[in-house]
Amino acid sequence: MTHKKTVVIGFVGSTVDQGKKDDRWQRWRPTMSLLMHDDLVIDDLVLLHDHRAKSLVNFLKEDIAQISPQTQVGGVKINLRDPWDFADVYGALYDFVKNYPFDTENYHYLLHITTGTHVAQICWYLLIEAGYLPAKLIQSSPNEDKTAQGQYRIIDLDLSKYDALNQRFESEQNANWQQLKANIATHNAAFNQLIEQVELVATRSSAPILIMGATGVGKSQLAKQIYQLKKEKFHFSGRFVDVNCATLRGDSAMSALFGHVKGAFTGAASARQGLLKSADGGILFLDEIGELGADEQAMLLKALEDKIFFPVGSDKEIQADFQLIAGTNCDLREEVKAGRFREDLWARLNTWTFFLPALKDRSEDIAPNVQFELQRFATLHQRQLRFNREALDAYLKFAKSQEAAWQGNFRDLTASVTRMATLANGSRISLPDVMQEIERLKQLWKIETADHSLEENTLGKTHKLSTDTTLLERFLSTEQLSQIDPFDQIQLVGVIQVCQHSKTMAEAGRRLFAISREQRSTNNDSDRIKKYLARFGLSWEMLHPSGP
Repeated sequence: MTHKKTVVIGFVGSTVDQGKKDDRWQRWRPTMSLLMHDDLVIDDLVLLHDHRAKSLVNFLKEDIAQISPQTQVGGVKINLRDPWDFADVYGALYDFVKNYPFDTENYHYLLHITTGTHVAQICWYLLIEAGYLPAKLIQSSPNEDKTAQGQYRIIDLDLSKYDALNQRFESEQNANWQQLKANIATHNAAFNQLIEQVELVATRSSAPILIMGATGVGKSQLAKQIYQLKKEKFHFSGRFVDVNCATLRGDSAMSALFGHVKGAFTGAASARQGLLKSADGGILFLDEIGELGADEQAMLLKALEDKIFFPVGSDKEIQADFQLIAGTNCDLREEVKAGRFREDLWARLNTWTFFLPALKDRSEDIAPNVQFELQRFATLHQRQLRFNREALDAYLKFAKSQEAAWQGNFRDLTASVTRMATLANGSRISLPDVMQEIERLKQLWKIETADHSLEENTLGKTHKLSTDTTLLERFLSTEQLSQIDPFDQIQLVGVIQVCQHSKTMAEAGRRLFAISREQRSTNNDSDRIKKYLARFGLSWEMLHPSGP
């Protein structure tokens, strides 16, 4: 077996390696000291230097020839504009490493870290850890006797060899996972595995994260937990900015997201920073990202790729560096196919996509989440409650059955526990409390199902009720829309659509008031519609400009 030779690479010590007087042989010099040890034979010494230290390298070669004539010494010039600039130093050392002819079959490589700036030392560590530099570290230092020889230590950065460190890292990773799961009570194996993957991504990547799942499955909560984990691991110093894109409509959407300058449009009396800039250095969570308009999607893509964007009305770029977490309850792949979502933005978001399961698919998590919600109620209201055994058994039996639709997922569960806790007498939730709540849930889900069927029967398959409130922009000004709650906007869209597909107000009234009209002794459906539309400054004629 061929004996491998030893190569040492390191910066020349522009100050500590100096010395031309005879006393230099009694003084510790880091580079020279490495060659004074009987148990360390250095075959090749590669000295990195800038243009100012070339003469020092030549002088060291002469000294080295006297104490270690078998060592081959070579000088390599490294162009550093600023030895304390991280990007400059890392780039220069990366170029050196990529061009150096490493031969690990015939040579051992040691990297001398005593010389050079602290920035250079950090860059060396990163290059070795990333696998670009096949070397161990060697550190020289003065000894207690203060001799020229000093002492040295070889450091192996292969952490896989250290069981104690491995156990520490595994413990830390488990702590990260537990922190990410905080406030997420789960016994579901698949969901636990998903959280483990999210933990790895959260601590290792700054790429966009897409969380897909139905309304109420916990997208916003998971995004907040990711932010807390990254913040505590010093990945972030900025804010967590939470935005529901379904509330961003018309001209105000651009301003809300990207900001505007003073006078950019009517009513812009002062400049506005915008939500993207507010998230600089932190996380921007865009819930229901599929609701963004085409223009907003295009500007968001530019902001993600270039970290810059233009506020409304400005020709000056703004910088903002944030991590994006997007949430959606629709399948963006289908939205892309339908032309409602940009394919390039989808590709940018699709690096890390996580699908959160519905509550019905996590039935084993219902019980721990019931207890979690009960404890949260106690914290908020300073009132501790418990279930009677038979009451809890009855509730869980129903909650896990086919009868339980859980259409709003965990939001439904939260509301359900809150109602029972609020209405319970004393400190116990009894069986009658549970039975009343079960009937209430059945009725609520029945109404939602009936409303959905009414939409299909009323509008037909080609005219299903849409929650796209851009329809309102045809009839209402931006100022008018800003005064209407999102809930009322969605309801108004449905009313307008039914009216547009009805020949008369009476026909529209029969469809809209199909249930309540049966409970009245007299009906004037047309008058009810007329008054409802008038609340928003609308009329039947505005919706039917060509006549009834």
